[in-house]
Amino acid sequence: MELTTIVLIAAALFAWALVSARLQQADLTAPIVFTAVGAAMAWSGLVDAASPPAGLTPMVEVTLVWVLFSDAARLPLQQLRRDLGRYARLLGVGLPLTIVSGWVLAAWFFPQLGLWLALLVGAALAPTDAALGVPVVTNPAVPSRIRQLITVESGLNDGIATPVVMVAIAGAAAAAGLESAAAPGSAAVELLIGAAVGAAAGAVGGWLLQLARRHGTAVEDFAGIGVLALSLLAYTAALAVGGNGFVAAFCGGLAFGTCSGKRVPAELVFVEQMGGLVSLLVWLAFGAIAVPTMLAHFVPLTIVYAVLSLTVVRMLPVALASIGAGLNRDTILFVGWFGPRGLASLVFVLLALETLGPVSNEAVAVITATVLLSVLAHGFSAAPLAARYGRAAAAAGPEPGGPVPVAPAPARGLSRTHTPTPRFRPKRGRP
Repeated sequence: MELTTIVLIAAALFAWALVSARLQQADLTAPIVFTAVGAAMAWSGLVDAASPPAGLTPMVEVTLVWVLFSDAARLPLQQLRRDLGRYARLLGVGLPLTIVSGWVLAAWFFPQLGLWLALLVGAALAPTDAALGVPVVTNPAVPSRIRQLITVESGLNDGIATPVVMVAIAGAAAAAGLESAAAPGSAAVELLIGAAVGAAAGAVGGWLLQLARRHGTAVEDFAGIGVLALSLLAYTAALAVGGNGFVAAFCGGLAFGTCSGKRVPAELVFVEQMGGLVSLLVWLAFGAIAVPTMLAHFVPLTIVYAVLSLTVVRMLPVALASIGAGLNRDTILFVGWFGPRGLASLVFVLLALETLGPVSNEAVAVITATVLLSVLAHGFSAAPLAARYGRAAAAAGPEPGGPVPVAPAPARGLSRTHTPTPRFRPKRGRP
């Protein structure tokens, strides 16, 4: 990567720090801005979309590791028993139906993809990203149990979809006869090994950190760095024994959040800040590499698929999974619509490009178009629809069962709320 490109990227990050509040008030979120910056770099010739930089793969992989670990660890699993049935419906029924529906639709619309690449499209577009709908999950007008439902779903569905994506990439590589391609069966064994290694690393790491806090042997300021290292330890340890590192990161996060005590949210701040930084770089790489690929392989049917993916393919499974869950029609439509495709989907895109090369171009074009449409549609509709739904919910009466504590939404370069920071005003007179 040329020095000029690095300078421009650093300048873009600093400029975002200066004006992010003003841009977000105009509904220009970080994904929109940095995707546009990346596309502009590709258009100007500063980045060659046909030959991605050598450091792209490690950056994408580390991003996914931190996102999977922090999303899983942040969720207070012990406090989710109250609405466990709703979570199980969305993740155990709605998510598989979404993957299968997207798979079947992709195979029908684009038969040239074959079954494996069609599965890649369906699985890569199944995870949702609460970070793209921050006004939804931070608006107190929206009932707390609905905000918690959306947050929990987005925190877990990327980890659940990751094994399907990895198997689809392995199957597509084997079908294309690529060198060093692992068979789908081997990929499934790697997933099991990764889950076991990750769970063990997260559980032992969480227990040791809690023990160190209890005996005062750990410096509080270094705990965040320790958790960051633990997520990478789970990933690399799984790779060392032939397991899948991404599944290890997800299972490690779940185990760590369960075993490390009440300090988990504070100890995850550093991991989330690092994840926020690299996620901005991934959005930029997405605009510089995936967007030109989409434009080169664009067909009108791609937009039709993108629209259906964000509506029917997402909302119908949510409606079917919500039968008997005690949710009214407005709530089902609200939860179904706010399933934005975000960071996990574009990380899967970049991993597919790195692993499969030109073989994946058409699948990448479909996924990219859907993510771009989601970034715009969900980014601009989050605040007004959340306010409208909140007013309707308030008019219907108090929240059934009372409010519940809501797990914080992932920041990933976005502010958690739109509350302006109070300005410091020096006191007059004597100190």
